[in-house]
Amino acid sequence: MEKIRLDKFLSDLGFGSRKETKKLVKQKRVKVNDAVVNNPSFHLNPEKDAVSVDEQPVQYKKHHYYMLNKPSGYITATEDRDYPTVMEIFADLPFYRKLFPIGRLDMDTEGLLIITDDGQFAHRISHPKWEVEKEYFAVVEGDASGLEKERERFEREGLQLKDYRTKPFKLQLVETSPDRSKIKITVSEGKHHIVKRIMERLGYPVLYLKRVRIGSLQLDEGLETGQYRELTEEEVEKLKKQVNL
Repeated sequence: MEKIRLDKFLSDLGFGSRKETKKLVKQKRVKVNDAVVNNPSFHLNPEKDAVSVDEQPVQYKKHHYYMLNKPSGYITATEDRDYPTVMEIFADLPFYRKLFPIGRLDMDTEGLLIITDDGQFAHRISHPKWEVEKEYFAVVEGDASGLEKERERFEREGLQLKDYRTKPFKLQLVETSPDRSKIKITVSEGKHHIVKRIMERLGYPVLYLKRVRIGSLQLDEGLETGQYRELTEEEVEKLKKQVNL
């Protein structure tokens, strides 16, 4: 990798504007290979040189990819004047303002969100052309056992809603009772309220909804609601392969 200026290196990592990172360097808070550097124009190799800010190591990455177990009560946006956003959960990261969520989950929906700063990756994952599957776990009102006989039709034809016909989707009954049922539903489109609209149309309003998978990426069961972790290289590569990146 080519060498880059220290102030640009820090700016790319979210430590502020070039003006702000210049100030950071001149305050002698930055070390390169354990030596204090106070020249913002110092050139370094991000792949070989060890950099720390305030004695904390920082690692240069072109892009970042995170898995979030979204909690209910947060909206999927980078900012909002009235409600907390999922990006506030990432405020402890110095570069969090560069990050954004791929797609969206309703405010009352929980589960898997991918957070990144890779625009091309985000576009491919969310674009209808690539038909990346999204799997949800839902609790619905009523005994949904009657849907079992409709599964093949849904997988073949989709479902006619008020304004359009959905793409084919998969439906799996997990547990049923007279009052409520647990199901898994897998769609390949990202239209607003798609799962809730499907189940409403079928006569089983959604009481609880959680996304558990996007393409090859399964929600980590070890993540508590509101927690996040960085995706592994293998997870990122599998997703990229699915969308031809």
